[in-house]
Amino acid sequence: MKRWLIGLFCVLLSGAALAAGPAAVRKRMQASMLLTGTIVVAPDGSVSSYAIDKPEKLPPMVTGLIAESIPKWKFEPTLLDGKPVAAKAKMSVRFVAKPVGDDKYSVGISGTQFGQNVPGESIAYKDRVAPTYPPLAANSRISGTVYLLLRVGRKGQVQEAVAEQVNLVVADSDEEMERWRKMLANSAVAAARRWTFNLPTSGEHMNDEYWVAQVPVTYSMAYGELQADDYGKWQPYVPGPRQPVLWIDDPRLLSGSADALPDEGLHPLEKDGLHLITPPGGA
Repeated sequence: MKRWLIGLFCVLLSGAALAAGPAAVRKRMQASMLLTGTIVVAPDGSVSSYAIDKPEKLPPMVTGLIAESIPKWKFEPTLLDGKPVAAKAKMSVRFVAKPVGDDKYSVGISGTQFGQNVPGESIAYKDRVAPTYPPLAANSRISGTVYLLLRVGRKGQVQEAVAEQVNLVVADSDEEMERWRKMLANSAVAAARRWTFNLPTSGEHMNDEYWVAQVPVTYSMAYGELQADDYGKWQPYVPGPRQPVLWIDDPRLLSGSADALPDEGLHPLEKDGLHLITPPGGA
């Protein structure tokens, strides 16, 4: 994988909610930048064209990696009536800066997600109960994002809900980090089990037996203060482990990264969507 080395220590950790945790956990502190855009894939699975939102806000090292990596991507061909066709989709790309010592960080593409979410052809929220910020986490100023994976049945109710990954903006002991992750995950899952959805009314998936979607749930004491110009800026965090999801019957639904999603929103997953078959950061 192509990576760039940069000195980012002060930039990455400025504003982070760091506790007096062990040095080993601090060394796992990363920073990420989530970008969005669109991509067009040719019938043979190669990239025809792509566009990244707000490129003027991105640092040169990121635009350089984009220009080097994305044109080399290869996808499974998209089939229509058994024949390969061109496909266009929205995409999100997560860049991650990982510590490599001496206040240096290695920057590369860690994950991607692709999908269209066409109105009327995908599930949509009918009734969404907001998750409750666990009081102990709020009082301790614990921030993080829970990446939920949901299965929605024919009655529009959540049949399965799991916290696939929980990323935190705090450095603490391993035991405490696991405690905070479980606390936020339990809150998000409990809320999700009460959600209901409108089902697709058109498209080839309107008669599916169930639908699978990802939902990021953000817990942050400063969430209301986030500004639109945060796009293109590094955000520090400690990534959590990705949990197995036993009820998924097609591994293609989990081919993307759990945390390569824009905050909030509903992101349906489809077996016949775009599936990247080359490493996102290149060989």
